[in-house]
Amino acid sequence: MTNAEFEASGLYDGYSGNAGTLSDSGTSVFDPVLCELSYAWYTKEGDTIIDPFAGGSVRGIVAEKMGRFYTGVELRAEQVEANIIQGSELCDACPKWVQGDSAHIDELLPEDGFDFMFTCPPYADLEVYSDDPADISNMGIDGFLEMYEIILRKTVEKLADDRFAVVVIGDARGKDGFYYNLPGKTVEFMERAGARYYNEAILVTPAGSLPIRAGRQFAASRKLGKIHQNVLTFCKGSPREAAGRLGEVVIPDLEEQE
Repeated sequence: MTNAEFEASGLYDGYSGNAGTLSDSGTSVFDPVLCELSYAWYTKEGDTIIDPFAGGSVRGIVAEKMGRFYTGVELRAEQVEANIIQGSELCDACPKWVQGDSAHIDELLPEDGFDFMFTCPPYADLEVYSDDPADISNMGIDGFLEMYEIILRKTVEKLADDRFAVVVIGDARGKDGFYYNLPGKTVEFMERAGARYYNEAILVTPAGSLPIRAGRQFAASRKLGKIHQNVLTFCKGSPREAAGRLGEVVIPDLEEQE
């Protein structure tokens, strides 16, 4: 399913903080095609999914449509409310969204043994989502990294052994113009949490007005613009056992075409 097809299907109706559409904007609406592929590659029907940075409804809705059970934690109460309304309208069984601070995910979610971790954290202060002091997007970089590692560690602890995890992360620059190296920090934190770095893919995002903006900034500072995000895959335990549990790879759209 392409982004445009996802929009036309009625499964997507936007969510707070993001305007425009998936197919023509550079806003941070999560890519449903990446959801579909990640669930097809790293989970099987009936698996449970944990997401400590839930944001909008896309990851939850796609999970339910593919027969997976999604639990997402989101700090903003208004976002959780919007997700639940949308999920109830579009899904036979509404995905589970829990309002709260993922730094306390061990208390918010009593259950353990999730089958897949799938998330997309804030890219430091590249987008600030709220003025809540617990929102890591409005912390300074030191505070952000400290809380980011805590959240990743506690989420990995909720993951069953011999399971995969995917973190979609981009990078951002500090006021001095240098990158924070968020993909590298993510690898470092996940490995310390017990999930080894296993795969990497690049998600190319719409260029939008970037060519115009990048041209101006490059002349002044020689900074290149970014039109990609890093899709980082990790494994807690044995990759062979994790893959063997899943069986054959089934891509729903391909199955329908065949």
